[in-house]
Amino acid sequence: MTGGILFQPGFFNEVVIREFAARFAETVHRPQPLYFYLPHVLHKFAPWSVLMIVLAIADLRSRKCPAGAGSVFREMSPATFWLLCWSLGGLVAMSLIPSKRVDRIFPVVPPLCLLLAAQISGRDAALRRPVGAARRPYLWVVIALLVSILFTSGYTISKVFAGYRDHRDALAVFGRDVRHQAEMHHWRYEVVSAKDEALLLYLRKTYFIERDQAVAEWNGGNLDALVASRAKASALMRELRDAALSQLKSNQRREEQGRAYVLITR
Repeated sequence: MTGGILFQPGFFNEVVIREFAARFAETVHRPQPLYFYLPHVLHKFAPWSVLMIVLAIADLRSRKCPAGAGSVFREMSPATFWLLCWSLGGLVAMSLIPSKRVDRIFPVVPPLCLLLAAQISGRDAALRRPVGAARRPYLWVVIALLVSILFTSGYTISKVFAGYRDHRDALAVFGRDVRHQAEMHHWRYEVVSAKDEALLLYLRKTYFIERDQAVAEWNGGNLDALVASRAKASALMRELRDAALSQLKSNQRREEQGRAYVLITR
């Protein structure tokens, strides 16, 4: 990060300020409610999240009330308690940050996996219980495993088919074609600020440029091509001298036409 701050223009503002520090405020990124991550964890970790809840309920019901709930923490091993704090602590800490994104909660999944293993081994170690009761968690694990295999396989296959049908590789293909044309014609090109951050990766660029800067660089003769969203292209071209719309364009599906991109050349 230090190298990026020192040597990469715009790195400090884009990465440190906007993508990191601004996550703790509600002005740059859209804030989400406090409970935002909880349903996502239950959904993304299913069916294992369901199994964890079932095992926890079964363990509580097997204890003698009223000491049942309180005895859980007294009998819990330090390692299991640490896993519980790791999982819940990460969930609570991320929930307190106003700006939320689903993939940012994924780091709590590994401790949840270990916690589930601790739950299963803990129930299996209860030798005072009947043999059938001790084996029951393994039956639940097998059922959860089969459900997860069926669900994951079906979900993956559906995503692959949907990707081909909806041209999910549109940005990658567009970026490859633009780079090929730029290398062949020795173009100097930039990317006008857009919603898709992945566009920079496919075009081998490290930052976007603002519209005013793009117009100034183009009219000053410092650029031979520009990549812009289709929504901005028509208004942008009115300010560019000798600009023409290339045949290259990203082939998004109809619902995502607002995020399609075009190549502007001289």
